[in-house]
Formats: sequence, structure tokens, C-alpha cells
Amino acid sequence: MTDKKLTRREAIKNSAGGALSLAAAMTLLNEPSQAAQDDTYSQNEIVNAIVGFFGVTAKAAAGIVDHVFADLGRPNAYIAGEEASGAIAVGLRYGKGSMHRKGYKNLLVYWQGPSIGFDIGGNASRTFTLVYQIRRQEEIFQRFPGVEGTAYYVAGMGVNYQRSGRISLAPIRAGVGFRAGINIGYLSYTRERDLLPF
Repeated sequence: MTDKKLTRREAIKNSAGGALSLAAAMTLLNEPSQAAQDDTYSQNEIVNAIVGFFGVTAKAAAGIVDHVFADLGRPNAYIAGEEASGAIAVGLRYGKGSMHRKGYKNLLVYWQGPSIGFDIGGNASRTFTLVYQIRRQEEIFQRFPGVEGTAYYVAGMGVNYQRSGRISLAPIRAGVGFRAGINIGYLSYTRERDLLPF
């Protein structure tokens, strides 16, 4: 009688343990891993990338990255490239770069557009653009209007924001030339170079 009771207890215990194990396994299967969930770039990753890209100090890079992260948080892609532009009253801007994203091949991107406002001088610069809330690679290929009042300058670098729907871009620029003032233009990001930015 005692043996039967012990066997029954063991069976119940083993059955409960199996159910718990199965529940735990299902939870692990249904929940993506931390690595799969986190496809964004940390502040340190972006600072290190900017240091290597622009050849600036970590302190200079951190100054502008702190500002953007405080506003927009962690990006899930970035575009590293070069552009040329110039303006007196109405300017043009052309660029080319590669979009980097965790788990994806680098994507070649062109951009072009007018800049209208009180911009003066010319600019040939390297550009490092943080990309936010992009889901499909091809979503980068659209027009992104500039967001007024978002220009910020520190340590020889400048950033302003562009936005289309849920996706925000934060192009960080450094290079020869001088541009300052109000810029209310837009940039169109395309698969191929377009010589007509309008």
C-alpha cells in the first residue's frame, strides 16, 4: 500500500515537473532571444563608428551622439557616405553611401534634394546618418522632409532631423565648408543617382 502511494506521488510530481518543463520550453520558443530582439545600436557602438568614420575624438563624437540619443533613442540602422552641396538662397545636395543594419547586407543608397533657406557657402562632407524604426530595407527609398528647428552643432559637426511617417533620420555631417541657418528642404533617398532633385 505504501509502495503504491509513493509511486502515485512520484507520478504526480513527475507529471507536474513535465508540465512545467513544457510550459517553460514553450515560453522560450515563443519569446525571441535577447540577441534577436535587440537589432539596435548602442551609444558606444555609434560613438566608435563615428570616431572611425570622421577621424574625430571620442569626446567630440559623444557630444553629438548624446544629443541625438536623448531625442530619438537607439537607431536600428545607419548610413555612412559622402555628399556635396552648396547654396546661396536655393541649394542642391547630392550624396552616396551604404546603409548598415544588423543581420542584413549593406545597401547602397543615393540621396539628392534642394535646401531652401538662409544657407550660405558650400560643403563637401562626409555624412553619417542614424536611421530609426526602419523595418524593411526598401523603406529608406522615399522622400524625407527636414524637421524645422532641429539643427544642432558641436565640435565641428552638425546634425538635423528628417522624418517620414514613423521613420526618422539624423544626418551627422562634418567636412570642409560652412553651412548655417535655416534649412527647410528635403532629401530623396533612391536606389540610383538622380540628377534632378526636385
